Amino acid sequence: MKKTLIGLALSAALLVGTNAVAQINIPAASPAASVTQKVGLTDVSISYSRPSLKGRKFGKDVVTYGEMWRTGANSPTLIKFNDDITIQGNKVPAGEYVLMTIPAQNEWTVILHKNKELWGNNDAKYDKANDQLRFVVKPQTNPRTIETFTINFANLKNNSADVELLWGKEIASFTITTDVDSKVMAQIQEKVVNGKDVSPNMYAAAASYYMGANKDMKQALDWIKKANAKDAKFWNLHTQAKIQAQLKDYKGAIKTAEQSIELAKKENNAEYVRMNEQAIAEWKKMK
Repeated sequence: MKKTLIGLALSAALLVGTNAVAQINIPAASPAASVTQKVGLTDVSISYSRPSLKGRKFGKDVVTYGEMWRTGANSPTLIKFNDDITIQGNKVPAGEYVLMTIPAQNEWTVILHKNKELWGNNDAKYDKANDQLRFVVKPQTNPRTIETFTINFANLKNNSADVELLWGKEIASFTITTDVDSKVMAQIQEKVVNGKDVSPNMYAAAASYYMGANKDMKQALDWIKKANAKDAKFWNLHTQAKIQAQLKDYKGAIKTAEQSIELAKKENNAEYVRMNEQAIAEWKKMK
């Protein structure tokens, strides 16, 4: 009986020890990551795992040129859009896709694939018929070596951004374009043109969009004047001054900018004081 109890105790100790080892957390060789960016009015997110070179060479030791790559490690790299978008001029419906690539020295084939069950490079489940999109981009040489595979967003504009894939000396990128204008114009029509009790903020937002999109400047001026008539703010006065300058009313622009400076000084906003002063100096040359 005593030997049996001792045996049970030893078994329990071994079991505890085994469980303790099984529960040890260690750093992943290719840690998971995600990056999300608002492109225009659309949310774009990418989830992937990040392998490191560890002395290996991209295109030879890791990610062999000419072979399909999961564009990361471990589980599939996924890219998601909550609206329909355009990639390199190709329309892509809203949804989540596997992002795969076929790197080569002079060109990368980029693939958006609909089967999210794929696992690993050259998965037997891969069927080209399930590709949502394939296109080719020209890679660039990075002046510095990127040790850990990185995906990021760059060159953000009003309605577009570049997705960059960086590893080793390689930079491959593609451009995502989103529909902004029709969505904003629909809001302006509903909330400003047809709206009731339009707030100064609404007028100012509509005017700023028109100015930035180079639309009807006279309409933009009318809206920003209404905003400032109800509740003048130094930043809205600065916008009004810029619209007046675009309409070549430099005398009026200078006067409005001076009003913006007065309010900015009261709010201790040196940046707007500086911006207005620089603009005034330029506009005085244009009179």
